[in-house]
Amino acid sequence: MEKIHSKIKPGVLLHIIIKKKDIPKQRIHLCPENEYLHLSCGKHKIGQAVRPHKHLEQTRQTNITQESWIVVQGAIRGYYYDLNDSLIKVVSLKSGDASLTFRGGHKYDCLEKDTIVYEHKTGPYLGKLKDKEFIDEIKNV
Repeated sequence: MEKIHSKIKPGVLLHIIIKKKDIPKQRIHLCPENEYLHLSCGKHKIGQAVRPHKHLEQTRQTNITQESWIVVQGAIRGYYYDLNDSLIKVVSLKSGDASLTFRGGHKYDCLEKDTIVYEHKTGPYLGKLKDKEFIDEIKNV
């Protein structure tokens, strides 16, 4: 697992990358508890089960959209940006790999035909005009 921190505000966690080959045998939580987005992973044994359960209603408040990508099939190249929109990291992700973005920007390019990516975001989703601000890629060349 790779944690990407801000260069302009040291200590601020921006992104996490987890490669399929690095998923441990025991379940781990990938995200700090104080973040709105949570993702866990681990290898499961035959017969292992999660007890039936449901989640309790709670009022939660957030002022940020956080997002994860899970590559199901194929490959992508992820671009990760700092708080000031400067490109901070480029990573290739393939089937079984995932990334999480808590802060900063991101983008991906599809590298293979029929690539499938699951995207998860904190909600509610208010539409493109209220949810996104596009980053000028020219200044990052």
